[in-house]
Amino acid sequence: MRARVPKGLGGNAQNMNSMIRQAQKMQDQITELQDDIEAREFTATAGGGVVEVVMTGKKTIKSLTIKPEAVDPEDIEMLQDLVISAVNEVVGQIEQTTEDEMSKITGGVSLPGLF
Repeated sequence: MRARVPKGLGGNAQNMNSMIRQAQKMQDQITELQDDIEAREFTATAGGGVVEVVMTGKKTIKSLTIKPEAVDPEDIEMLQDLVISAVNEVVGQIEQTTEDEMSKITGGVSLPGLF
């Protein structure tokens, strides 16, 4: 007995070629987007702007600026917290941008291992 495949779901060569072309196009778009995001710079501040972190899309810190008023020798922990907060904020920006822009390409479908 042969199983019947519903019409439109058949595995004919034309449908397969079309799917392969679509997948390749999506892969090319994702690669292009990843390169674009990696080339961008993202900036975040903390403490009302006394600490600023600039990071590339590759999550490499490009610069860290600490204004003199943020430096209190009696409260080093506060400065540490501000730096951590700014770094976490900029990493979050990169991840959110990546997720938002990838979902435009993938139609919201999560593709494990891509991002």
